[in-house]
Formats: sequence, C-alpha cells, structure tokens
Amino acid sequence: MTYSEHEHQREPRQRGGRRGPGPRWGRGRWAAGSEERPSAEQRAEIRAWFAGRLPDDFYTATPEVTIDNDEILVVGVLSAVELEQGATPGAAATAEEARIERFREDTREHRMRIAEEAQGRFGRAVSWGASAGGTTRLFTTTNVPVMTRLRMSQRQVLDTLIDAGIARSRSEALAWCVELVGRNEAEWIDELRSAFARVEEVRAQGPGSNRPAEA
Repeated sequence: MTYSEHEHQREPRQRGGRRGPGPRWGRGRWAAGSEERPSAEQRAEIRAWFAGRLPDDFYTATPEVTIDNDEILVVGVLSAVELEQGATPGAAATAEEARIERFREDTREHRMRIAEEAQGRFGRAVSWGASAGGTTRLFTTTNVPVMTRLRMSQRQVLDTLIDAGIARSRSEALAWCVELVGRNEAEWIDELRSAFARVEEVRAQGPGSNRPAEA
C-alpha cells in the first residue's frame, strides 16, 4: 500500500550550487532540469552525503535514495509495530500508517533543514517517504513539466482517454500512459536500468591503456 501526499516542496534550483572543489551541481550541464543524466559517481556522492547527514534514529537502516535530474527521493524503513497476537490485517495497516505519521510529524523540521542543505548542495528538490511493514507513504513529490511533440494519431489516444473520463487533460492523460507503461513493463525497465548501470561502471573504469600496468 503506497500513499503520496504533498508536505513541503520547492522548485529545484536552476542556478547556484555548492562552492569549493568538486562538481558544481546546480549549474551548467548538471543543473536541475538538464537533459544530462547524473553519473554513477554523482549518484554515489549524493547517497553517501545522505547516509552521513541523516540522524541514526531516522530509519532502521540506510534509506533508499533515488536521484534524477530534478529530485532526490529519500525513503527509509521504520521500526516494526508490535501488536497483540491475532491482530487483523486492517489493524496492522492502521498501526503502520500511524507509525509513519508519527515519524513525519516528529522529524518535519529536521527533514526540512536537511532538504534545504541538499538542495543548495546538489541543485535538486528533496522528497521524503517512509515504510512500516507493508505500508509505504511518500510525504512529498515533485511534479516536473515535460515538453513533448505528438502526431495526430498520438494526440487522439490522449483525447480518447479524456472523452472516456479517465483523464481531465492531455497532460494528465500522458502521465496516465507513462504510469501504465511503468507498471506493465516494470521488469523490462528494471533490466534497462541494470544494463545502463553496468555501462556506467565500465565507462568509469576507462580504457585498458589508461590503467597502470601491474607489476
């Protein structure tokens, strides 16, 4: 069970970013909204920063940190809820939702400070979420406009969804189509991600002629 709810959100910075040595995350080709994808090295640095910056009592383990051009999504697992033996699934779901809500309220100000730091450092908005048992809830999400050009036959697909009452606008219909593909082709998309990750690893190693010869 997954919930998504708006809590506190800012648009990703287009300019600025951290100062000093290292890549400037908020400007140039690595600015939020850029068509260039963050590299494996950049994603690793972001994940390492959150691993060190988050308090130890936030989550029970290192959270999952997902990064794209515009947003950083941090989702971690909370401690399990202890219920009396024989509790119904409905009661368990209620307890899990309450545990997540408590975490959300108790950590709100601290998370907002961390999000401000991360946005200034990496030029991306930060969203949060938490999981307890079988329940996952996202407190914040960023809706980013994506421009595209469609032929008449493609536009007719969107208009049909609008006429059928599935969507209220072409943008909503297009988002519905993307979600449908992501759900129905999840295994194939995961394979693509894994393949790209391997390509990035090989690219980071560089050609063999650049590697120091073994003694």
